[in-house]
Amino acid sequence: MQEAFPLIQIMDENGDITDTSYINQIDKTLVQHFYRQLLCMRAFDQKAINLQRQGRLGTYPGFEGQEASQVGSALALNEDDWMFPTYRDHAASITFGKSYNILSSWNGRVEGNLPPKGKNILPPSVPIATQLPLAAGAALASKYRDSNQVAIVYFGDGATSEGDFHEGLNFASVFQAPVVFFNQNNQYAISVPVWKQMNSKTIVQKSLTYEIPGVRVDGNDIFAVYFETKKALDRARKGEGPTFIEAVTWRYGAHTTADDPTKYRNQKEENEKHRKNDPITRIESFMKRYDYWEETLIEQLKEEIKEEIDDAVRELESMPPADVNDIYDYMFENPTWMIKQQKKDYINHLRGEK
Repeated sequence: MQEAFPLIQIMDENGDITDTSYINQIDKTLVQHFYRQLLCMRAFDQKAINLQRQGRLGTYPGFEGQEASQVGSALALNEDDWMFPTYRDHAASITFGKSYNILSSWNGRVEGNLPPKGKNILPPSVPIATQLPLAAGAALASKYRDSNQVAIVYFGDGATSEGDFHEGLNFASVFQAPVVFFNQNNQYAISVPVWKQMNSKTIVQKSLTYEIPGVRVDGNDIFAVYFETKKALDRARKGEGPTFIEAVTWRYGAHTTADDPTKYRNQKEENEKHRKNDPITRIESFMKRYDYWEETLIEQLKEEIKEEIDDAVRELESMPPADVNDIYDYMFENPTWMIKQQKKDYINHLRGEK
């Protein structure tokens, strides 16, 4: 199946263009935009992990290593498209939404789940694969309205073992919903490697079951991710139905800050191997090789990014403490007696009462 779905690559790990058919579509403005957002998202991710370690943020799921997959795909969207992210897709949500609002959700604030005004971004889905049928449904609704909007839905390799994955693909296939299924194969579902999850040689081959066109891209090559996602979105807009994209990438860090990856993989050895293929190192090599590198501009970008993220953290920490009532009051329009009792018991617990 790897022969049937060859890994699509435009820029190799050395920064060389391997598919010259795209060279006229890659210019200085595009490259610098890609590079800035990649740098920004890595800095954000590292900052968030540091905040968690300092007790200033709750449990946090990092995405370092997956920046090209998320940034490249998000930048391919139209402003009014739909995005259905998982709990690890902050880079996609921030890139598309142009807002760091999601950061507050990791401090228990409901406001963090609200998309920026005018943006169709669903709250991050934590239960695995539940967002796939929702994305297919939203896409179908757009089709019924004769809208030009399409949907993209993100999920990891572990999600393909869930029933919702198959239901979402089947629904989209039957009704030819304008949705892009964007899989980030980061090699691990928490501690379970992909080769223990499935006997399939690729993830994208699962698209064959549902007669959905599938492509397998180098998820660390932002050019390949961007252009292939754009093709898939264009197909959807033209009424040609869903597309399945498998972006092959790597999660450098832990599943979340509550996880210890050294328990299930040789962290140092594996990361050294994969950092040779790092998405940021790769585009830097490209920029230097093709005369897009400007040292003064790069330093300026880094200063801008630092201030931008520091501003986001200051905004987060200026908020009042999260309201514990939010956990219970928005579960149902009219809380059931069980919810009321749970709320009462928990508030009493916080007060030290029995």
